[in-house]
Amino acid sequence: MRDLIDAALNQAQLAGASYADIRIVQRVVESMTLRDGDLQGIPTRTTLGFGVRVLADGSWGFAASHDLDLEEVCRVAREAVAIARAAARVQRRPVDLGTPVTVRGHYRTAVLEDPFRVPLAEKLDLLTAAEAEMRAVKGIRATEASLGYQREEKTFASTEGAFIEQELIETGCGIVATAASASEIQRRSYPNSFGRHQATRGFELVRAVDLVGNARRIAEEAVALLSAPACPSGRTTLVLDATQLALQVHESIGHAVELDRVFGMEASFAGTSFVDPAMRDHFRYGSDLVTVTADATLPGGLGTFGFDDEGVPAQRTPIIERGIFKGFLSSRETAIRLGLESSGTMRADGWNRFPLVRMTNVNLEPGDHSFERLIGEVEDGIYMQTNKSWSIDDKRMNFQFGCEIAWEIKQGKLGRMLRNPTYTGLSPEFWGGCDAIGDASQWEIWGTPNCGKGQPMQVAHVGHGAAPARFRNVQVGVLA
Repeated sequence: MRDLIDAALNQAQLAGASYADIRIVQRVVESMTLRDGDLQGIPTRTTLGFGVRVLADGSWGFAASHDLDLEEVCRVAREAVAIARAAARVQRRPVDLGTPVTVRGHYRTAVLEDPFRVPLAEKLDLLTAAEAEMRAVKGIRATEASLGYQREEKTFASTEGAFIEQELIETGCGIVATAASASEIQRRSYPNSFGRHQATRGFELVRAVDLVGNARRIAEEAVALLSAPACPSGRTTLVLDATQLALQVHESIGHAVELDRVFGMEASFAGTSFVDPAMRDHFRYGSDLVTVTADATLPGGLGTFGFDDEGVPAQRTPIIERGIFKGFLSSRETAIRLGLESSGTMRADGWNRFPLVRMTNVNLEPGDHSFERLIGEVEDGIYMQTNKSWSIDDKRMNFQFGCEIAWEIKQGKLGRMLRNPTYTGLSPEFWGGCDAIGDASQWEIWGTPNCGKGQPMQVAHVGHGAAPARFRNVQVGVLA
C-alpha cells in the first residue's frame, strides 16, 4: 500500500503538480430492515478504491479508480494533473492552501461492542420484538424496524508529508409506526425522524435506545394522532424537542456557515448563504443564550473523526458565542482567503468523490432549564416533537418545518395532543427569540446520516448536539 501511495504522489509531481494527495478508502456497510413482519434482506456492500487530488497551474484536478494496481495508480495521478491543467484555463483565482499540513497519525472510533460481531439472530430477534410491539396496537397499518452499521478504513497521504490512517465505525437503528383511518395517515418515528438515529458508536447504541421498550408508545401515539385536533395557527411560544432542534441547527445554522457556500462555490446546487465574512464578531445571530460550536472531537458524534480529508486534525470551532456570529466551517482553500486556518471540516463521500466543506458535530450548547421549567414558564404555547418535513430557501433564511406530533401548553402544563403541526420563520429572528435551553442532562448528539451536497451528490454523516429549547413569538400552523 505504501508503494502505491508513493507512486501516486511521485507521478503527480513528475506530471507537474505543485501539490498532491491520495485517499485510499474501504467501506463495509450492512443493514437489515423488517417491514410489516417481513425481512427485506440483509444487504452488505463493500467498496474499495482511491482518489488522487492535485494542484497544477493553480487549479484542482481529481481522478479516482477502484483498481489498486501500480500502473493504474500512476495513470490516475497523471489524469488528475491533466484535469487540473484543463480547469486552469477558466480558473478565476489560483488556489492557495496556506500553511502546509504535515501531520502523521492514526485514529479509531472507540466502541464497546463491535456491531459486526453481534450475532445475526440476536439482531433479528430485537427487530422482530420491536415490530411485534407496534403491530399489537389496534389501528396500526404499517411498521418498520431497522439496523445499520458501517466500518470505513482510510489512508491519507500528501506531498507535504502528511500520512494518516483512520478506522471509523458507525451504528444506527430506529422504528416507524404508521396508522391510518379513512381520511388520515399518521406516522411516529423513534428515536429520530425518518426511522433512524446513528452515531460513531458500537452496538451499545442500539441497546441504550431500547427499541422494544418504546415501540408500543410510539404506535399508540400514531393511532391517537388520527383523531387529535389540528395544530392551531397563529403566533405563540414554541418548545422544540432535541431531535427537531438538531435539524433546525442543521438547516438554519450549519449550512449557512459553510464557507464554500458563502463564497458561492456551491451555488448551483446547494445554494449560498445570507451570512457574509464581514459579519464575523458583530452580527447578532440569536439571543444571548445561543452558543453554537462545531466539534469533531466529541465521543460518539456522527460527525466525529480524527482528521478530515485534507489531513487537518479534528477540532472544536466557535460558530456563535452568546448570540454573536464568530466563525465558519472551512477548508484550507477557503480559510486562507480570510487569513484563517482550516477548521478541519473537509470530507468526501467515499474514495471517488472530491472532499467538500461539511458539518461535523454542530451543537447548540446546553442551558440551565429542566424540561419541567421549560414548559412550566409557558402560559400558552405548543410543544413539538420529531421532524416530519422541512423547507428552507437557498440562502438559509426563510424556513418552514413540520413535526410528527405536538401538544398544547396551557398554564405551564402539557395539554391536548395536536396533529400536523408546523412552524415557520426567519433564521436570525427565530434564534433571537430563544429564551430558554434545556440543561446538560437533556443534551444529546443526534445523528443526521443523509446530508446532501455537491455535484455529483455526496451524502455526509453529521451530528448535532441539542437539548429542548423554547422560542417566543413563533408563527405556527397546520401541515396541509
